[in-house]
Amino acid sequence: MATQAGNLLKLDTRVSKRSNMLLEQSTAKPRRDKVGLGAFAFLLAEIIRYSQNRVLGIQDLEAKMNEIGKRVGIRVFELMMWREKSVHRETRVLQTLVFINTVVWRALFEKQADSLGRSTENDDEYMITDNEPAVLKYISVPKEMSSFSPGAFLAGIVEAIAECCQCPARVTSHLVPAEGMPLKTVILLKFDKEVMDREKRLDSGK
Repeated sequence: MATQAGNLLKLDTRVSKRSNMLLEQSTAKPRRDKVGLGAFAFLLAEIIRYSQNRVLGIQDLEAKMNEIGKRVGIRVFELMMWREKSVHRETRVLQTLVFINTVVWRALFEKQADSLGRSTENDDEYMITDNEPAVLKYISVPKEMSSFSPGAFLAGIVEAIAECCQCPARVTSHLVPAEGMPLKTVILLKFDKEVMDREKRLDSGK
């Protein structure tokens, strides 16, 4: 019995030391031991499954995923501001979009988004395109839920960061499959009227 107690005590000590090591790691530097893509995708799939059992329909599910994405986006933004000393908070639309398209995407997915564009029909609409979103790689949407866009999670992240940059926008995710790119996703941002009015004033120097 005494030997067993001694072994348990040693085990508790090792766990305690590991916990202390995790707590003592600096958030100012990227960690080398990154979470694997498979684990990340599995976690997102479980979040979708968990949320699906607590909503009434597909629209509610997308709204829930968007809300979860916003929570992640706020924390990502705070971490970027703390970690990237050469980065400052953008408050202009184009600079904010470039920040999301490059810095944020690289931090999350180790690559920048595939393209950044502006709508030819509406000046207040911009698009961020990812031809193969890493978080959607292992998620299969059943036929009866074909209208569901799991990219709502990404849209939530983008929306939160845009708000943190004082450029609030309505952000939606759209799956637009192309040849060889079945997961191609377009994140559409429609900026608030106040934001676009501010942009015009700044451009005119007033």
